[in-house]
Amino acid sequence: MSPDICITPHEFFLPGHGAHASTGVLLVHGLTGTPNEMRLLGKGLQRAGFTVYGVQLAGHCGTQEDLVRTRWQDWAATVHAGADRLRTQVDRLVVMGLSMGAVLALELAEERPEVVDGVGALSTMFWHDGWSIPFYTRLSFLLRPFRALGIGRDRLFMEQPPYGIKDEALRKRVVEQMQSGDSAAAGLPGNPWYSIIEMRALSDQVRRQLGRVRAPCLVVHATHDDISSLANARLIERKVQGPVEMVLLQDSYHMITIDRERRTVTARAVDFATRIAAARGATLPQAADTYAHGANDGSLAT
Repeated sequence: MSPDICITPHEFFLPGHGAHASTGVLLVHGLTGTPNEMRLLGKGLQRAGFTVYGVQLAGHCGTQEDLVRTRWQDWAATVHAGADRLRTQVDRLVVMGLSMGAVLALELAEERPEVVDGVGALSTMFWHDGWSIPFYTRLSFLLRPFRALGIGRDRLFMEQPPYGIKDEALRKRVVEQMQSGDSAAAGLPGNPWYSIIEMRALSDQVRRQLGRVRAPCLVVHATHDDISSLANARLIERKVQGPVEMVLLQDSYHMITIDRERRTVTARAVDFATRIAAARGATLPQAADTYAHGANDGSLAT
């Protein structure tokens, strides 16, 4: 059995088995979130034989001040280091992220294409522009001068109902965990102003370079996402150079890895990773052809 490569108590490593064990899947949670939001997806991928590692982003699973002290480069460094650790255990690597984690997954594919064989962008959030987001949140670009003046370090945008979750019973449990003060369980109850500034800087950086992504991409987004609109997913579809498989969900909100269609998300992730594994040993163009052939056999659903 492969050694545990986790570096914090909140990360998880699930060793693979069988023919798919040599393909690793790196899972990246979102802003103010925790590895827990990726755990069900990770377990589903491991059941299919894949080796899975869920990282904890720098500054997360602690206090608001812990998060505020970090910059987007620290979050990206977590993902890069996690990819390096996982690659010591596997031959191929798929990186999948949720929300801001999807942006970080794309950043890894842009900066280190030789490491990434496939990207899963789930509920991608370049912008807070979903239907539940208050208008003033969309003016977050105005926050940068505040930080320059040292204003607003302790301020945050509080999460709003329905908190990214359509399933009402699950939403109630998650909200109780968020409000309990245990950020390692369900994340912080709001987004610090300074962290929003960093997320926007990350988004700007990644959007400018989407054309550098040549690995196959699985893009999964809820049509009624309350946090990030479908425009976020469509941008990936238009700009990346690799083949894109777009899956639209009709009965979920933003947190698609735990919401009503979580089993569909897991099934599509397993199918995607299976096709990436089948391309083992191929050059990037050959791998893209192998992936696209599988995606066009009737499995592509939008």
